[in-house]
Amino acid sequence: MPKVHPHHVLAALLVLLTAGTPSVRAQAPQESDRDQSLETLKVNVDVVQLFFNVKDKKGALIPDLKKDNFQIFEDGKPQTIKYFNAESNLPLTLGILIDSSGSQQRVLDMEKEVGGQFLQEILRAKDEAFVISFDVNVDLLQDFTNSVHDLKVALNKARINTGGGGGPLPGLGGGPIPTSTPRGTLLYDAIYLASHDELSHEVGRKAMIILTDGEDQGSQLRIKDAIEAAQKSDSIVYVLLIADRGFYGGFGYSGDSEMKKLSAETGGRVIEVGNKFEKLKQAFDQISQELRSQYNIGYTPTNSKRDGTFRKVEIKAKQQGYKVQARSGYYAMIRE
Repeated sequence: MPKVHPHHVLAALLVLLTAGTPSVRAQAPQESDRDQSLETLKVNVDVVQLFFNVKDKKGALIPDLKKDNFQIFEDGKPQTIKYFNAESNLPLTLGILIDSSGSQQRVLDMEKEVGGQFLQEILRAKDEAFVISFDVNVDLLQDFTNSVHDLKVALNKARINTGGGGGPLPGLGGGPIPTSTPRGTLLYDAIYLASHDELSHEVGRKAMIILTDGEDQGSQLRIKDAIEAAQKSDSIVYVLLIADRGFYGGFGYSGDSEMKKLSAETGGRVIEVGNKFEKLKQAFDQISQELRSQYNIGYTPTNSKRDGTFRKVEIKAKQQGYKVQARSGYYAMIRE
């Protein structure tokens, strides 16, 4: 499927969907943001493609394994590996989701700075990224672009928004997403929108990095909906758990369990950062290494039905002690 032109994406995003489905508020990108010459990977729709990492017992990445080192199973049944690649030079499509709710007041500037450095280091000529902020609203700050400058500008647009001030509720003239309270953190809605409205239209290697404390307040969708959307978009999700402990007082926070579920199901992981600059930088460095050392494996399922059901996939490394970090499965989407 070809990449979607920004104004097509924008048109879809700006429509407030009925039946309470969230919609993201977008800021118009510049036409120059888009490199029209970008190549995309053409994938046979009958082939399931998976990107994954392999680590040893200490968590170190294992490169240079061969196809014969792996077995792959779908719903417990062995599958024949059709192709295998130990190098991931395919273009990378990346989504950055940044929490701009009240709890991030004292860590937001740190996130902007380190996130900008990460984009500077990881993006190559054919890669693209977008930036979304979420609080009481979900805002598309920058649609797909290869411009690190524009992405940094977008990150710097993120502002703490607690929905205070006595204005109208979001979705009723004050923003695009209806909610029952003017305060909240629409985390699950943001994940759904990034997956469904952005990443699902792309092909090849896709990843989402979420900077948040993991707390959701006010989303119309559940974590289950967010996970399903991420899986359907074939996106790996990393969560950088950034929490200013002082904000919570003695009550602590509990968003990490749902974030661990999300990342495990999609082949990513949660990295605890707290409010430490150096830990955040290390987390981004780890993600960069993982995204640049992925294996790519593909197979034609023995179950050829396209019935929309979820198929559990397991990749096993024959070497004892090696752990495969991969998504848990895929949806056999019905052909349109």
